[in-house]
Amino acid sequence: MGKQITEMLKGTLEGIVLALLTGKPAYGYEITTLLRDQGFTDIAEGTVYALLVRIEQKGLVDVEKRPSEKGPPRKVYSLNTQGTQELEEFWRTWSFLAERIEQLHSTDRIEGEK
Repeated sequence: MGKQITEMLKGTLEGIVLALLTGKPAYGYEITTLLRDQGFTDIAEGTVYALLVRIEQKGLVDVEKRPSEKGPPRKVYSLNTQGTQELEEFWRTWSFLAERIEQLHSTDRIEGEK
């Protein structure tokens, strides 16, 4: 899978992170841990932090600084209304693509059996 999964994740990671933030604010390292718990083990922390900067700049999340027991305050990200709308669009797009890809896959299997 290597390179293919990396390339596909580039296009979907924003939606995945927005989905993780649904109903539960989280800070950067916590988001990385949640991703790894979901099986996305090869995602680097730097990738997540760069993505968080982008979604903050796009206005998809609200950010609150909360004190940390260790070190400086943590930036805690929570999904806002604009982020929720973006996530809904992500799921519509994902459903469309997944259906078409499954159709292609099914057709390919049927053609391969002939």
